[in-house]
Amino acid sequence: MKVFNKAYSVAAISVAMAFSASTLAKVSEADAAKLGKELTPLGAVTAGNADGSIPAWTGGITNAILGTDIGKNDRVTNPYAEDKPQFVITAANVDKYKDNLTPGQLAMFKKYPDTYTMPVYETRRSFAQSDDIYETVKGNALNATLSPGGNGLNDFNIAIPFPIPENGLEVIWNHITRYRGGHAERVITTIPVQRNGAYTAVKVQDKFYIPEALKGGRDAKKDDNILFYYMQRIIAPARLTGTIALVHETVDQVKEPRKAWIYNSGQRRVRRAPNVSYDGEGIGVEGSRTSDNYDMYNGAPDRYEWTLVGKKELYIPYNSYNLSSTDLEYKDIVKPGHINQEYTRYEKHRVWEVQAKVKDGQRHVYAQRNFFIDEDSWQAGVIDHYDARGNLWRVAEAHSVQYYNADVNWFAAETLYDVIAGRYLVTGLNNEERKGIQFDVKAKRKDFSTSALKRMGR
Repeated sequence: MKVFNKAYSVAAISVAMAFSASTLAKVSEADAAKLGKELTPLGAVTAGNADGSIPAWTGGITNAILGTDIGKNDRVTNPYAEDKPQFVITAANVDKYKDNLTPGQLAMFKKYPDTYTMPVYETRRSFAQSDDIYETVKGNALNATLSPGGNGLNDFNIAIPFPIPENGLEVIWNHITRYRGGHAERVITTIPVQRNGAYTAVKVQDKFYIPEALKGGRDAKKDDNILFYYMQRIIAPARLTGTIALVHETVDQVKEPRKAWIYNSGQRRVRRAPNVSYDGEGIGVEGSRTSDNYDMYNGAPDRYEWTLVGKKELYIPYNSYNLSSTDLEYKDIVKPGHINQEYTRYEKHRVWEVQAKVKDGQRHVYAQRNFFIDEDSWQAGVIDHYDARGNLWRVAEAHSVQYYNADVNWFAAETLYDVIAGRYLVTGLNNEERKGIQFDVKAKRKDFSTSALKRMGR
């Protein structure tokens, strides 16, 4: 089977993430045949909606379609720069649009009636990935299954095990495993913002690799149960500089918990970090998010009961090229209460709604989460978080960008608003950096070892 990059060997693919044998196909040949026809290759409805406000998917945008020749290490420019907002949702007119907003989004208008707005643009179904990924996902549709308990995957390759999902947990696994490039490196800024708008920016360098992208490809033994390797190094401010996190992300984290280590520059030693999971506090964010808030949601799903509510049409952040512009400085974006919504772009898209409630006998600071996941990309667009008393607590939004130079959909920024305390976190900003996300980079497995962590610390 071919996968996302022809440069990776067929031998590596033959063992890619096939964690145990499955004798039953996930969907029938007839259902899988719908992919690339009435369904997009990743399982979204190809057709537009009834009133035409959501168009049909026609292949998305790529370098070839746009007639550009931007390399994988170059920044992408806004292909929709001439678009203007069709209308702007404000606190004064929000009731007119409430059926297409989440409770969390509505809460933002109530919390900040004088400043919070949502500029809504023409819907552009820009999402696209390579033919190799499409072929791989079709294979997953026929073969991938949930492991007992739903905490892992069987017979799954690379990305998106369930393009035609049957339950909420399968939708969440699609978000967790969505394709973000086989390898990527970037320098981004994370900013915890206080109620009055004060902040200290935290600059980090991070690296993300799936095993198939490492030199030599996937190792059937060393990479067993590994979804990806991740390393994050804080490079500013000075008081945090030198703190480095290393993660070997396991697929089934109940069978084999996430392997995480921290290098602390003050102590000059590497230690295991079991709290880098679930509702453990995130690194360098002043208590403004949990570990599993990063990337909108990550990690083991075992503490929740997952319910597939269904599909709906919502205004979610999309094609957020303005927000990633290098013409902006962080002070232009970061404002009291919320980011400067002038630079955001919302579009109407179909989303899967999944509700997660903490299981009896389990604990998590978020007793309930409601996920709204883009049907085209499987990326969570909005997540509403509730506390143990049932109060809406935090609202997350993913301001996505289609990186058409690499056939990857990722964030220009990720926001997490505390609608009770009035603080928020914005992460993923890259506007002031010399380079954007680097997709054409190489690494070895030893670059994600604890020895490498010690070397980086020194």
